[in-house]
Amino acid sequence: MVRIPDDKRFFRIGEVSRIIGVEPYVLRYWESEFPQIRPRRADSNQRTYQKKDLEVILEIKRLLYEEKMTIEGARQRLRKEGGRRTIEKGASLAQIKEELREILRILS
Repeated sequence: MVRIPDDKRFFRIGEVSRIIGVEPYVLRYWESEFPQIRPRRADSNQRTYQKKDLEVILEIKRLLYEEKMTIEGARQRLRKEGGRRTIEKGASLAQIKEELREILRILS
């Protein structure tokens, strides 16, 4: 499993390439094919990715390499599941908060 470092907010394309396990030219190509990947540009015009970008890239890699989807199929899946994933994350967060409240209640 790929672990995204917690101690950094921004990553350059070389770092993303090493973390994700694909070449930089693949990342640049995916940027042109998937509107969900939009790295910012630093003053030096270098791409800077955030953690959310890396999460999207990991999902794209999974769809293309593990599920053997085409670019178009992966694009459609991301478009279809984009909103659903946000809802799932929100639901998970609410569940975690509730569990933490229960733990605090028990410890009090």
